[in-house]
Amino acid sequence: MASSDYSSGSSRSHKSGFSSGRLSEAKGGRIKKRFSFRGAGRSPGSASVYHPPRNKPPLGSRRSSKGEGGPIKSVKCTPFRLYLVWLILLAGILGLVVQLFRLQIIDGPFLKEKAEYQQQQRSLPFIPRRPISDRNGTILAFDQQVYTLYAHPVLFKSPPEEIAQQLAGVVVNPDLSSPTAQELLNLFNLAQSGLKVADSLSEQMRRRILRLQIDGLELIPERRRLYPQQNLAADIVGYVDKEGRGQAGVEYSQENLLKRSMPSLLFQRAVNGAWVPSQLAGGFIQMDDLELRLTIDSRMQRIVRSALAEQVEAFKAKRGTVIVMDAEDGSILSLVNEPSYDPNQYYNFDKELFKNWALTDLYEPGSTFKPIAVALALEAKAIAPDSYINDEGSIQIGPWTISNADYSSAGARGNVSITDIVKYSSNIGMVRIVQRLDPKVYHQGLQRLGMGKAVNVDLPFAATGLLKSAEDFVNVPIEIATSSFGQGLSITPLQLAQINATLANGGKLVTPHVVQGLFNSQGQSYLQTSIPQPEQVFSSETAQTVLEMMETVVTDGTGKNAHIPGYRIAGKTGTAQKASSTGGYYQGAYITSFVGIMPVDNPRYVVVAVVDEPEGGSGGLVAAPIVRSVMEGLIKVEQIPPSKF
Repeated sequence: MASSDYSSGSSRSHKSGFSSGRLSEAKGGRIKKRFSFRGAGRSPGSASVYHPPRNKPPLGSRRSSKGEGGPIKSVKCTPFRLYLVWLILLAGILGLVVQLFRLQIIDGPFLKEKAEYQQQQRSLPFIPRRPISDRNGTILAFDQQVYTLYAHPVLFKSPPEEIAQQLAGVVVNPDLSSPTAQELLNLFNLAQSGLKVADSLSEQMRRRILRLQIDGLELIPERRRLYPQQNLAADIVGYVDKEGRGQAGVEYSQENLLKRSMPSLLFQRAVNGAWVPSQLAGGFIQMDDLELRLTIDSRMQRIVRSALAEQVEAFKAKRGTVIVMDAEDGSILSLVNEPSYDPNQYYNFDKELFKNWALTDLYEPGSTFKPIAVALALEAKAIAPDSYINDEGSIQIGPWTISNADYSSAGARGNVSITDIVKYSSNIGMVRIVQRLDPKVYHQGLQRLGMGKAVNVDLPFAATGLLKSAEDFVNVPIEIATSSFGQGLSITPLQLAQINATLANGGKLVTPHVVQGLFNSQGQSYLQTSIPQPEQVFSSETAQTVLEMMETVVTDGTGKNAHIPGYRIAGKTGTAQKASSTGGYYQGAYITSFVGIMPVDNPRYVVVAVVDEPEGGSGGLVAAPIVRSVMEGLIKVEQIPPSKF
């Protein structure tokens, strides 16, 4: 049995790498004796017992550095090291907490806003402004897509001369002018790219250019406010700037009615970086067909502009303005300033033209104010229609001398009627009339007419009139005297039309306005603007009495140039010295004016013409012919029948 076991063990030992009766182990690249069979020299048949080595380290353990056979030492961790590790861990955790607090609490709103800005975008789609039309529906302003043509000569595949020749016969500017081939060629030689050839090109013009199939041309679409009537109604309509904001006229004052309100669209950034709408805003598809309708008539605008421009040019005047008002409700049928501007190209005109000086600039009305002073005196019972006044021709009030304009030729007229005072425009007669008035009552009457205030009109930037205080009227006699013939107080041409309308409508002070409201495409009213109720300032008897006095001015007085055969017309001329902003008056500078009311037998329309600094001429010579031409046009447009005498 023993022999058998040994043989078996010997056989395994050979397979295990034992040889020459010795058991060896490889370590460190060399063979080292570990142990041997005891009883060497014994016969092979003798029994043997295997004794494993003592203190053999377990597999994976390491020895002491002092020697391979030395004892293993354990390393102890000191409390300092433990504390240090814990402090580092606590500091890291605390730092994370602080950073989280900063990101979530302190910087949270900012980071959220920044993320939304990067990932979301809210955009307001282009919303065209509502059109503007006159009282007959004629379009005065609307939004339209137009195109700007750019040339990039570096991309031309044909000679520039050939391209210039092709474009010269196609491109038409908004002012109907066309660039020549040489002008285009000169433009192409300026730079290699980004040359602006033309702007405000229509869709039809775009299609014509595309049909040429010229490489190197670029058409950029944009929305633009267009004014098809050009300068016809610029003083009322105004214009919008390149950002689409109204800057003058009703484009400015009626911004809330002209702008359509639409919800904005929310866009989010897709995976590929493109912007896509997150949802379609409610109401985005709906678009109203409303337009802002005005009270003006384009036909009257043309008539008025032609008549005014002719006189301004003939007398080489600085400027002029005409207002046509319906005295029944204060609606303005026409308002024209000359010179004016084209709102399509407002940037090419002097900024001074953008203000509507008919309501922004003050002036002393002169003799056109005399009928109003007479009406105040009649209303206060200071005079009667059949009263007579002594006209001395020239009087002295304190250190000031007041004379009639025709004193050198007519002298003193003596006792004259109130009608003659109006007809011959007597300054002295007017002074004597207001001297019969209580100064406080007279001042209160002027205030009821809105003197010293701005006209409540739906156009922007109306100026506030100037009126001396009641104390000045009481304590300074010259103030009340000069006010009787329109000096020492200032109004706008629009206010002159407003207060003279009281004589045409039975004594009611109406509110001038140019806006009717919003109308749909079928001409039906959607929204009407509110207008204050008229205030009764004169009795109808007083108004009609003064109106008949003014009729004599046209038939026999200084306003004969406004006479129209077959029609009863009331009027009053004015030739006032031009007041200086520093006090006193400019030498030789005058403002001429005329107020006309028609027809006297059924008064309704007031026409005011004011011409600033004409070279020579009076109100009767310069302004009265304008009013006559305007009234002739008014008769045709409104189909006013002849008067019954």
